[in-house]
Amino acid sequence: MRNEAKKKIKKFHFKYEISTRFRDLDAFKHINNATFLTYFEDARRVFFSRWDINMHDRSLIVASIKIDYLKQLTHPSELIVGQKISRIGDRSFDILSVLFHGDIQVCSAITTIVCYNFLEKKSLPVYKEIKQDYNL
Repeated sequence: MRNEAKKKIKKFHFKYEISTRFRDLDAFKHINNATFLTYFEDARRVFFSRWDINMHDRSLIVASIKIDYLKQLTHPSELIVGQKISRIGDRSFDILSVLFHGDIQVCSAITTIVCYNFLEKKSLPVYKEIKQDYNL
């Protein structure tokens, strides 16, 4: 891996490793675009585990995802998802996720997340642990 790519990956405090699967292929023998969202979702689930989310009164909802496809990807491939909080609002925040294959950025996404209480059916102020991670 080139030093330039290491610097890009090093920008992300949170990293998640994943391998492509045969079932991820489309008819053109490339990784299907929809699968990239699954990779980001897997990484996000691990990211969320650090914040004591309980899916009742202290939960998170995905409000929006914007994804940019930069390169095609083939199978088999070893990947790294770099993640960081890129914006904090009053009741929502954004996660920047970048999918790396070696030194190449394959895909990137901005996911807007809302802090939510399912019992009361209302949004909540951004949790303090998330604000702390924003500074990393």
